[in-house]
This record gives sequence, C-alpha cells and structure tokens, in this order.
Amino acid sequence: MDVERIRAYLLTLPHAVETMQWGANLVFWVGDKAIGGKMFALINLDGDGKAVISYSAGPKRYAELLETDGIIPAPYMARIHWVAVERWNVFRTPQWEQELQAAHALTFAKLPPKVRTTLAMPAAQQKRLIADRRKFLDAKAKTKTR
Repeated sequence: MDVERIRAYLLTLPHAVETMQWGANLVFWVGDKAIGGKMFALINLDGDGKAVISYSAGPKRYAELLETDGIIPAPYMARIHWVAVERWNVFRTPQWEQELQAAHALTFAKLPPKVRTTLAMPAAQQKRLIADRRKFLDAKAKTKTR
C-alpha cells in the first residue's frame, strides 16, 4: 500500500473530504469541516521518519492495535484513541481498507445530528450550504484580524 492508493480509497468513503493542513498532512474528514465534520485519518507527506498515517481506532481496538509492530499511539491524539502507523507494510491492502473503513464509521457515528442532517441533503443543496458557511467563516476571520 502507498499514499496514492490509500488516498484514493479514503475518498471513496461516504462524505469523505480531504484538506491539506499542518504542513504537509492530508487530513480526511467525514463531512466538510465548515459544517462541523470530524477528522478520521491523517496522512503525513513529510517523509520525516514519523508515522506515515494516523487514524481513529476507537477505544475497543486501540490497545489491540498497539500490540502490532509498527503501530504506536498517535502524537497529540492518543487520548482520543488514535493510532499512528510507522510504515505502509504493517497491513495488507484488505486490512488497510478494513481499518480505515472502521475509522470512518466510528467518526460518522459521533457526528452531531445537525451535521448528519446536512450530509443527508441533496448534493447541490449541501454544496450551497457549505459554500455559504465558508463565506461566513472567512468574513468572521477577517473581522478578527482587524
């Protein structure tokens, strides 16, 4: 498995959205963050020797995954049961897909009702709402900097 295949798979999951944040990190969200979506995976593109990917494991799988060679508690996110994987060959492709689909499902289950309602809207209506929300957030940020 590699970055491009993982990225392609993650973007096939329902309501998955990708952003670039915190340097060279691809962050994957269930729902757009402008409407209250939540992160479920993060791919480190730096190649700095740290983990290649971190994701939400949930409290049930967290301890079990940490027993796997190449999986460590995710920096800054271990308290919310995220794990960091140090290399791509820790899992085979079907296992990667299973782990990341589970991370997506865990995160989707935690979304507030308002966000779920928005995600259930027709695509065009959802896009308008997200665009309006981004405009509002941009305007709000501009007034803060003044």
